[in-house]
Amino acid sequence: KPGERLEYRLHYGVVDAATAVIKVDPQVTKINNREVYHVIGEGTTVSSFDLFFKVRDKYESYIDKQGMFPHRFVRNVDEGGYKIQQDYTFYPAKRAYKNQKGEGYMTPEFVQDMMSAFYYARNLDFTNAKKGDIFKITCLVDDEIFPLKIKYMGKETVETDAGKFNAIKFAPVIQKGRIFKREEDLSVWISDDKNHIPLMASAKIMVGSVKMELKKYSGLANPVARVN
Repeated sequence: KPGERLEYRLHYGVVDAATAVIKVDPQVTKINNREVYHVIGEGTTVSSFDLFFKVRDKYESYIDKQGMFPHRFVRNVDEGGYKIQQDYTFYPAKRAYKNQKGEGYMTPEFVQDMMSAFYYARNLDFTNAKKGDIFKITCLVDDEIFPLKIKYMGKETVETDAGKFNAIKFAPVIQKGRIFKREEDLSVWISDDKNHIPLMASAKIMVGSVKMELKKYSGLANPVARVN
């Protein structure tokens, strides 16, 4: 709901590396006479880690309040000096989008962007899910249509900086060979409640491991499955 805020701590091995905040603007705005959520994700390496690899990332999406599809996506990232700027405008009724260069392309129905996919996934119903079930979300990533897949891995209890929670575990099916050796080298846990907030993510990469865990949360729409 408007005003939701999730804060995370990321560490590389035993070293604190970065912080991330994902939030929903308290004010619901309008695009094309439709109410939209303005969601913002920001990731920043801590000062001590900047010496090794400086990151300043910002992602924004304007998501249709009723239909949970994007109207606009903005990406402005700087990762170790590698910069990406994107600004996509979506036309859901026409199944199309336009990039920052003004180039237009067709898309599948209700395609998601990199941020809206995160919120769309949180609205999926996992009540009758069985271990091994795969959920698919069609995403637009770098001007390409990408079939995001997440594999249901069952229920567990996880402990984070924000406390201990009942959780659902997933293994996003990812592209191996880039920074991951195997498709299942990334695991994500979300709260086992109606909020479905990400609690923790753990990734085995080519060199070492990376872990993200929930530090603070506020403005949730529903009670959270916290154990203590």
